[in-house]
Amino acid sequence: MTGVRPCLLGLAVLFVLAGCASVTERPADLGRPQIATPPRPASGIVEIARKYVGVPYRWGGSSPSGFDCSGLVRYVYAQVGVELPHNAAKQYALGAPVTREDLRPGDIVFFDRLRHNGIYIGDGRFIHARQTGKRVAIAGLDEGWYATRFVGARRIESLQPVSADRDRDYDQEP
Repeated sequence: MTGVRPCLLGLAVLFVLAGCASVTERPADLGRPQIATPPRPASGIVEIARKYVGVPYRWGGSSPSGFDCSGLVRYVYAQVGVELPHNAAKQYALGAPVTREDLRPGDIVFFDRLRHNGIYIGDGRFIHARQTGKRVAIAGLDEGWYATRFVGARRIESLQPVSADRDRDYDQEP
């Protein structure tokens, strides 16, 4: 049993560190996210996300005690019944592509080769959890770093009701 505990601890650390990990290629389409209840309008997503402005950044975090980028997106969408993976690149594989010109509040915006994301709130702004030492904040798509590293956006709207495989793990290949 002594060898099992360090192995489990090592696996737990790897899962935590994978939240906003880098990706060398775009992920395969993982299908549509699962929902437990009909989603609220996008304004509900923005309203929920605004509640967490000021929460500390925590690498691997996905709760109000601390968020990383994909953990914040995952948590906010979960509040309206949408299950998303805790990984920006895997979130990018879900939903419908949206051009920057067609962004609507509640869309998910992605940056830096899919290593960062946030929730669009309108007027060229989004809410995100950026990095250690920072807090969940509002930033502008036209600000230098974000403008030069914008990858794209996704809209989660054509959602299917939860099926028998509700507990499916999106972090594993189907």
